[in-house]
Amino acid sequence: FSGADLADGSCAHPTIPGRVSPLLPANHVTMTKGTGLVHTAPAHGMEDYSVASHHQLPTDCLVDESGYFTEAAGPELKNKNVLEDGNEAVIKMLQAAGSLLKEEKYVHSYPYDWRTKKPVIIRASKQWFVNTTDVKAAAQDVLKKVKVIPTSAVNRMLEMLDRRTFWCISRQRCWGVP
Repeated sequence: FSGADLADGSCAHPTIPGRVSPLLPANHVTMTKGTGLVHTAPAHGMEDYSVASHHQLPTDCLVDESGYFTEAAGPELKNKNVLEDGNEAVIKMLQAAGSLLKEEKYVHSYPYDWRTKKPVIIRASKQWFVNTTDVKAAAQDVLKKVKVIPTSAVNRMLEMLDRRTFWCISRQRCWGVP
């Protein structure tokens, strides 16, 4: 049968009793990279977040800013590093539940931090959205006072600021990256 036959169905969570997850179609899931079906982690990727938003699913993040499972992930996973002992704990939980079909080593294509050379875990974080007009005007005023080399770049930056429709102030970003 095709994946479309499963659309709008549901499945039981393999390690959380009573938790049911919907089976939803997603354009980014294809037969060329596996079965055509995949789990969705709305707090850990743009495509998953888009699917979750479309279907009004929660986007709870079970991983903290240091890469460790939070209390919301359950007592078996709490304070375990996601890419290290947390991964092994999930495998053991799936085995214990009789829900692990296959285990194999896989080199994942994580984005890597250019400074630490470690994988970057994409995770949702709280953001603050502000009045676009006020921020835009203030940013443009400040930019006009900055000495920019070459001077021709100032106009391009002012135009870019003018085209910005949304502004998000976040403390989650490391500044000064290439």
